[in-house]
Amino acid sequence: MTLLYALDLLGTAAFAASGALAGIRRGMDVFGVLVLGLATATGGGTLRDLLLGDSPPFILKDETYLYLSVVVSLLVFIFHRRLEFFANPLTYFDAVGLGTFVVIGTGKAIEFRLGFFGAVMMGVLTATAGGMLRDLLSAKVPMVLQKEVYASACLAGGALLYLLQLTVLPPYITALLSASTVIILRLLAIRYNWSLPRAADSTVPTNGAVRK
Repeated sequence: MTLLYALDLLGTAAFAASGALAGIRRGMDVFGVLVLGLATATGGGTLRDLLLGDSPPFILKDETYLYLSVVVSLLVFIFHRRLEFFANPLTYFDAVGLGTFVVIGTGKAIEFRLGFFGAVMMGVLTATAGGMLRDLLSAKVPMVLQKEVYASACLAGGALLYLLQLTVLPPYITALLSASTVIILRLLAIRYNWSLPRAADSTVPTNGAVRK
């Protein structure tokens, strides 16, 4: 098993767990939990493959991803109370998934000879699209659209991977450095409540004038 494949499976398991936890928190039954786990774990990579023209998508070429997502989702459904030793387990699973999926997505785009912008965008898409599906299916505003440092951490990791692959560093080093950057940025943002700027709150009175 290569390092990238191991990272891919790790990210799949982490995102499946985060999706299953979200389903449990919304009071879904076991089927809903499984759907949310699968969508979170495989949604981003599937959309990436469709955009890259890599057909059929990766989940149909290697069904290990499907089996892993189902197993992890079921385990989380059964043992979710044991996960409460984390203050907020969903965010920790997200951080691991973000880092690994950014590396996988950006690396695959580089293999398809995309330029800097395209490769980084594919990394961000791979890392965030599954989480967006999870949040939309559980009736929440997607985390990537809120003020938290989320997609911006993915942008940093994807850009770093693209630049490092131009150097003489071994691929496994560039992958580890890039994934670690995303994970550390995300966890630091959670710990210290880092956020991106938001527009100031405003209200619109009945006469149409904007009041700040």
